[in-house]
Amino acid sequence: MKKKTIVSLADSNYFPLLDELIDSIKRFKESKDTAICVLDAGLSEEQKNKLLSKVDEIKSAEWDIKVPESKIKGREWLKSQVSRAFLPKYFPNYDKFLWVDCDAWVNDWECVELYFKACDNGKLGITQTIGPGYKITSRVNWLFGKLAIVKSQNFKHAVKSNISLDKARKLAFAPHINIGVFSLENNSQAWTSWQNNLSQALKAGNIFGSEGLAINMSVYIDDLETEFLPLNCNWITSNLLPKFDEVNDTFVEPYLPNNKIGIMHLAAGIWKDNQDMRLNKDIKIEIKTLDGKTLNKSLRFEN
Repeated sequence: MKKKTIVSLADSNYFPLLDELIDSIKRFKESKDTAICVLDAGLSEEQKNKLLSKVDEIKSAEWDIKVPESKIKGREWLKSQVSRAFLPKYFPNYDKFLWVDCDAWVNDWECVELYFKACDNGKLGITQTIGPGYKITSRVNWLFGKLAIVKSQNFKHAVKSNISLDKARKLAFAPHINIGVFSLENNSQAWTSWQNNLSQALKAGNIFGSEGLAINMSVYIDDLETEFLPLNCNWITSNLLPKFDEVNDTFVEPYLPNNKIGIMHLAAGIWKDNQDMRLNKDIKIEIKTLDGKTLNKSLRFEN
């Protein structure tokens, strides 16, 4: 049995993205020693049959924490906000897990190895969404000159989820942690901290974003031991566009030393003419090259 696994989740709408993620993993010869597991949140039988030849296991995602139907409203894909906090339950035979959202893809295998190394000894391996070139980290609404209402993502979600004001303040200006890519060992105590915080967040808050709020609480309030990885390990394109290295035919960070993008993540989408690149692969945008040219490119994986 392979001891490490990369896990993702999709419904039928996001199947093309999941398929691309899997292809982006399997093109690396090193991937032969790493399993690929899938949580099914509404895939068709045809889609699952296509995946069977590519992945090691497919399990149906469940509502591991009870959520009222009035919040779900038929959106079964929202299970991704809950089930990823229970991966050892679904896939108990693996020692290490690397979760990658299906709207992301692997551009550099070294990044995968970093995540698996990062979670040694029960630590959480994850990336903060802050780095060179980020111009806004938190939002505030200014009132009467010096007074302001905090609108940071963590603080807003915490208040809506009825998290105590004392805890919400601890999160208010902490660098946001994106839960779309993370690594944990099977027996890490982090799972319990995360699950407890998630249960609390789901009682009053929205389902979407609850798992992110919960992991931020685990790190910044519960002081979960965390290995913070570089930004190129979870490059969120909607925050900052990459550049393209034509010599090496790869996407890189836009600032020196132009490190190679490890995992390209299309979280929140890349929009053009009211269309999202995640749902329309024909969408292309202007990307700068290292030598100053402009190319029209898609940020999705091309095999």
